[in-house]
Amino acid sequence: MLHPFSARAQANQAHLRIMETTDLHVHVFPYDYYADKPNDTMGVARTASIIDAIRAEAANSILVDNGDFLQGNPMGDYMAYQRGMKDGDVHPIIKAMNTLGYDCSTLGNHEFNYGLDYMFKVLAGANFPVVCSNLTKGALAADATKDELFLKPYVILDKKVKDGSGAEHPIRIGLIGFVPPQVMTWDSRHLHGKAMTRDIVKAAQAWVPEIREQGADIVIALSHSGMGTPQAAENLENASILLAGVDGIDAIVTGHSHLDFPGPKFDKVEGLDNAKGTINGKPGVMGGFWGSHLGLIDLLLERDGNSWKVVSSTSEARPISKRVDKKVVPTVESKAAVEAAAKEEHEATLAYVRTPVGKTSAPLYSYFALVADDPSVQIVSQAQIWYIKDMLKDTEHKDLPVLSAAAPFKSGGRGGPEYYTDVPAGAVAIKNVADLYLYPNTVQAVAVTGAQVKEWLEMSAGIFNRIEPGKADQVLINPDFPSYNFDVIDGVTYRIDLAQPPKYDPKGVVLDANSNRIVDLMFEGKPIDPAAKFVVASNNYRAGGGGNFPEINASKLVFEAPDTNRDVIVRYIVDQGTINPSADSNWSFAPVAGASVIFETGPKAKDHISEVKAVKIEPAGDGAEGFAKYRITL
Repeated sequence: MLHPFSARAQANQAHLRIMETTDLHVHVFPYDYYADKPNDTMGVARTASIIDAIRAEAANSILVDNGDFLQGNPMGDYMAYQRGMKDGDVHPIIKAMNTLGYDCSTLGNHEFNYGLDYMFKVLAGANFPVVCSNLTKGALAADATKDELFLKPYVILDKKVKDGSGAEHPIRIGLIGFVPPQVMTWDSRHLHGKAMTRDIVKAAQAWVPEIREQGADIVIALSHSGMGTPQAAENLENASILLAGVDGIDAIVTGHSHLDFPGPKFDKVEGLDNAKGTINGKPGVMGGFWGSHLGLIDLLLERDGNSWKVVSSTSEARPISKRVDKKVVPTVESKAAVEAAAKEEHEATLAYVRTPVGKTSAPLYSYFALVADDPSVQIVSQAQIWYIKDMLKDTEHKDLPVLSAAAPFKSGGRGGPEYYTDVPAGAVAIKNVADLYLYPNTVQAVAVTGAQVKEWLEMSAGIFNRIEPGKADQVLINPDFPSYNFDVIDGVTYRIDLAQPPKYDPKGVVLDANSNRIVDLMFEGKPIDPAAKFVVASNNYRAGGGGNFPEINASKLVFEAPDTNRDVIVRYIVDQGTINPSADSNWSFAPVAGASVIFETGPKAKDHISEVKAVKIEPAGDGAEGFAKYRITL
């Protein structure tokens, strides 16, 4: 069926469709390597089928990718750590994208996870340009257009478009790309001393006028950045609302946040019009993640002399599956040519993830990781403490007590009701370890005081809403606080007083300096000494300042490991033979008189509810979109 713009376009008008994928994270196949089973919510092979259908709905179209294609599942790790990339090799995600005929891509933050050399070997195989206007090789120039960039800041595509009468006309489409400046923190081990980043909006303000001067009729921003705020601020991670406000940008594709816009999660967000599909007044879209949706912006263009202007637009994030009676139902089949392009690497990845490394005496799951001490976090901390104690045994820090900070990655519902760790007791394979620890972070350790341990935990406790005494069924979790910033610190015991307000907001800004949610903080059974020194094992993201935890940054580093956290967990399991990941309940909620709270988790949580000892949890009915609802009486 033709889009209405194609049907109604006049002789001087043309319908242009912009199709976007974003945050593919190496998901070529509709397959969850962690669960080792097919999954109908993911895979660019599935998205490819709607790309074909959607191209047919429009007289003119382009296909772009918005970054984060290189890391994010075991195929990405297999290629980086097992297979490697020799000159001339083409990465499976690039093979898949080449099959689909992309017009352009930009970089996401996860492109840097395996280092710059690896990234450029991968990009060399792309049959499409990759642009990024705010990643520089060195110090920032006084004029952004004089920055020495790693990639072209933009490209201009010379295309032909058919107007409503069937006549063809030339059009010049400018595409400019942006990456979050925070990559300098998140991947400092790969980028420190080699790269710099510029503020997204300032880069756009410098480069967009040049794109116009070079003859672009329309300019599309590829923004690997979430929506953010309409209020101006420097070096925002999520800057798409501000970016859309830059003069000369006609449309914007976004990502990074793993959400879909237009969509219900963006109702009543300042700067967005969910009904019109506009961001700061400009046509915009965010196309989900892992190939779950195809982002679509439809522009009705009109000839204005020898150039084109946008006169109308619609936006949509079109899904590859739907939920019927709590079950996922695919709306398309895979495109065979895309699967064939990566078939060899897919099968090699399956063999890789099925390799056993040891056994676990208890199940590993993350369904309750945000409300009680949790076995999936416990095992990470056990491995990190085991490793760091060994690494520091001959150093000046050998006599300091070692704690461990670890967060649940697969919890909080970000990836849907099935997106939780669930490993039964018995054999543990590499796929299970990758499931426990999603990111290729490296182990790092910081030296901190007892006072700083408390503030670290105060920041973590910001994930919880304030709970009023005497009130039933209050919402427990703040959805704006990502679960990967909910650090549990092992080696100390503590309780969280939810009747107190959060001390910090999700960005680490002080909300209430007098609040003390962390109570009864003890080390070895005694109140922690604020002046005592501790080593805390963590990862490069947190130790480098990721998450904006108070005073936790590279200045506190005492150890930088060459090993990934995931490799350390594998080594720990091999060393132990059989692990015991049972949670030790070192943290819990303090009582709040007469109050109860509600939270949502995956429906399979019911299989493990009896194993949670530190808190009484009871079912509270069905949640939204396939989740299950539970209640805790405080």
